Amino acid sequence: MSTSETLLQGVVDIHIHTNPDIRLRRLSDLQLAAEARRVGARAIVIKSHLVTTMDRATIAREAVPGIDVFGGIVLNPHVGGLNAVAVDTAIKLGAKIVWLPTSFSANERKRQGKSDGIETVMGGKAAPALIPILKMVAEADIALGTGHGTPAEILVVVEEARKQGVGKIIVNHPEWTTIDMSIDDQKRLAQFDVFFERCYARNVGGAYEKNFHRNLKAMEAIGFESTIVATDGGQVENPMWSEALAEYIRFLRQAGVPSAALDRMTKANPARVLGLS
Repeated sequence: MSTSETLLQGVVDIHIHTNPDIRLRRLSDLQLAAEARRVGARAIVIKSHLVTTMDRATIAREAVPGIDVFGGIVLNPHVGGLNAVAVDTAIKLGAKIVWLPTSFSANERKRQGKSDGIETVMGGKAAPALIPILKMVAEADIALGTGHGTPAEILVVVEEARKQGVGKIIVNHPEWTTIDMSIDDQKRLAQFDVFFERCYARNVGGAYEKNFHRNLKAMEAIGFESTIVATDGGQVENPMWSEALAEYIRFLRQAGVPSAALDRMTKANPARVLGLS
């Protein structure tokens, strides 16, 4: 067994991009499932900014026995934005995560000089169309991903999600360039018992830079118990998903992160948001 395979035994990665996509990815759904099984992972979540993935995950799970593959829905315009009907259907088809708008969030689009982004917060309150979606997520006991909003918007959404009974909240890559959430902002969110998904790399001016040192600082400030280690992998510009995750875990080990904390961040916490025992 290789060092990478040893490091990845039993891990759960809740954020990986695959083909088919309009942007070329390193692996297809089935190729990723086979690779995850090869290295001994327990479960993976495939994500698309454009289409649902829980249906694709079902096919991958049947085609590649021995690895749990899950998916969900990202509420970008391609599925109708804050579309309660699409969310209801996704949940019935087995979605494990409902992500709020990502590349088409109002925050992202404004940064690109566009005015067509999807607003999750209006007038300092959660958008009316978001409320029934939060209720569905709560009733199904699946996870809410906060997407690519601003730190202020994410705080409003998290407060409303808790009010509506959502039990599993993932603050998606707070280190991402267009989110760029401060430690103080993260401390405010931590009071709501959220998980912070800290990913392998972020895109800066068209090139990727590793988040290792930035993420370690945040883990130490906020706590390992609220962290989920993920890759946001699949880009052709970055290493193979399994290599990236093994490199990330190796860095954390060498930085002195205790084995129990690593297991919590790479296994127990992501398993919990997926409803795995």
